[in-house]
Amino acid sequence: MSKIIVVTSGKGGVGKTTTSAAVATGLAHRGHKTAVIDFDIGLRNLDLVMGCERRVVYDFVNVIRDEARLNQALIKDKRVDNLYILPASQTRDKDALTKEGVQAVLDELDQQGFEFVVCDSPAGIEHGAHMALYFADEAFVVTNPEVSSVRDSDRILGILQSRSKRAEEGLEPVREHLIVTRYEPTRVDRGDMLSVEDILDILAIPLLGVVPECKSVLQASNAGVPVVLDEVGRAGQAYKDIVGRYLGENIPQRFLQPEKKPLFKRLFG
Repeated sequence: MSKIIVVTSGKGGVGKTTTSAAVATGLAHRGHKTAVIDFDIGLRNLDLVMGCERRVVYDFVNVIRDEARLNQALIKDKRVDNLYILPASQTRDKDALTKEGVQAVLDELDQQGFEFVVCDSPAGIEHGAHMALYFADEAFVVTNPEVSSVRDSDRILGILQSRSKRAEEGLEPVREHLIVTRYEPTRVDRGDMLSVEDILDILAIPLLGVVPECKSVLQASNAGVPVVLDEVGRAGQAYKDIVGRYLGENIPQRFLQPEKKPLFKRLFG
């Protein structure tokens, strides 16, 4: 059975699409056949982050409405084997997603041997976001270290616990994991940001990883390359750690303390 992972948050701009692309790419890079689906109908950003926007012919809604076959809409990544992208439609309404249609797509991905299906959810709690989280087995809850973002994530956790398919059918609850993005320990020390401990106290779900504020995220997005493929930047290292921890590896948390500068930089700025 495919494992369905929803990447979600209550607030926009926290890094859900970056995280979806990084996690899906990281899983595929480890040898797992993985599909990543853009649920943000009407906007569509995942294909840009994945660098395949020029290859989009058919989309998620075309498949749901039987206007195209799934294999016609799936885009095989050129850099990483086992990785496929199902883009969203830019011209349809979010109501084009139906439970029956999404279920049919997920069932076909399972029949094709996909081990993981990563669902890139739109922000908020409207129809598209509910469709993304409804079928989830696991949820990666992405939040920034600020009060409004954490509060909105707490609301999403309530929806996962009450309105997912697993909740409706009385099955084992959706497994929840926390990813904190744009974290700056120096600002935490100054009291300008919530600490990881503060966030964990509020949300009370296991921490999967912390992604530090890093210019490589924007550079990777603009280049259409998932940041997890960046071998140098701290954000790329953080997402590699996140994928490894999710797969059961014992990897210590990093990026929780201010980065120590070499002596030369401390002396001469």
